Amino acid sequence: MLTAATTQNVYDVALENFDRAADALDLDSDTREMIKYPERMLTVTVPVRMDDGRLHRFEGYRVQHSSVRGPAKGGIRYHPQVTLDEVKALATWMTWKCAVVNIPFGGAKGGVTCDPKHMSAGELERMTRRYTSAILPIIGPEQDIPAPDVYTNAQTMAWIMDTYSMTKGYPIPGVVTGKPLSLGGSLGRSEATGRGVFYTITCACEHLKMQLPGAAVAVQGFGNAGSVAAQLLHEAGARVVAVSDSTGCVYNSKGLNIPELIHLKTLTGRVAGFPEAEAMDPAELLTLKCDILVPAALESAIDSANAPGVHARIIAEAANGPLTPAADRILNGNETFVIPDILCNAGGVTVSYFEWVQDEQHLFWEAQDVYNRLERVMQTAFRDVLKIHLDRKVPMRLAANMLGIGRVAEAVKLRGVYP
Repeated sequence: MLTAATTQNVYDVALENFDRAADALDLDSDTREMIKYPERMLTVTVPVRMDDGRLHRFEGYRVQHSSVRGPAKGGIRYHPQVTLDEVKALATWMTWKCAVVNIPFGGAKGGVTCDPKHMSAGELERMTRRYTSAILPIIGPEQDIPAPDVYTNAQTMAWIMDTYSMTKGYPIPGVVTGKPLSLGGSLGRSEATGRGVFYTITCACEHLKMQLPGAAVAVQGFGNAGSVAAQLLHEAGARVVAVSDSTGCVYNSKGLNIPELIHLKTLTGRVAGFPEAEAMDPAELLTLKCDILVPAALESAIDSANAPGVHARIIAEAANGPLTPAADRILNGNETFVIPDILCNAGGVTVSYFEWVQDEQHLFWEAQDVYNRLERVMQTAFRDVLKIHLDRKVPMRLAANMLGIGRVAEAVKLRGVYP
């Protein structure tokens, strides 16, 4: 899902970031060949009977980048611009993300090229079940565990879990995470990504000796991750001055009432029209003068064209790949502190791991236990990345990639090549 101003393929971005980290780690060519590229890529046809009786063919993907450190793990997204290259890039990032937070998963990703906003619930269910049947041979609780992503949710996971379980003949809740609580979901999962973003921002503020109360925050994207991060930042005393979604952007220099804005979004599906704010061009949000910028939408939101105008002291990447490599170079030159995506938004996969553990043990945790465990994981990962950043004097993204790729490289060297 590249922006019009962006010419670089998103998978090329993932490979470029890998090569930079591999060079910094001085990885040998054999190890690079083993861990750089996906292990398995599946493209499937998904025929669906639409409500009007016609048959529509969708295209779906599931990419397993790595199973070196454990079962593959990654979300499934429904979006008109899903491509195989995008899914490959996201699966690659998932591998490094799981390694950065040191959970025993590899990376995977899936998607269907569709427009869920113009599909009925029945059409979405039929498409989900057919897609699940198509990828069923390569998923499972010990093989590859999907989760929600863009325009998929707990209901989508329930359909996948049911389809998989009915095929196998018995309930298998561990085949997916992000499920409803009544089907083996975990408390704290729905807000995990945004909560992880918040924890890494507090760590960054502590490192930079910057006060979070009173800090001006702009949030691009007010979905699950962006809204939760905004809520927690608001509760911590920060001023969330601007928020955007696909419908528009709202601004209030004194700070938006985030609980009321979330209520409006829940009722209407949009932030536009919020009465306690003025409208703003969504593109202007990224160049707004603020202390903390949270890009929580899609890939390549900040590129070489708009990066020179970014004024934030901290950029917390709640989205996957919101900065292009060219933007990275510009922002590093401006000494902007970037919390890279594979660290910043790893809260979702971390609590997905917690959910998978609970399903496997048939023993479930209290919400506060989930929050405490997540906070410890995110703080430890932040410190590990920050140490490389300071010791090696490299940007935070390179430090995070070095940490994640280094851990995967160590695992593949220990396992060797079979046969």
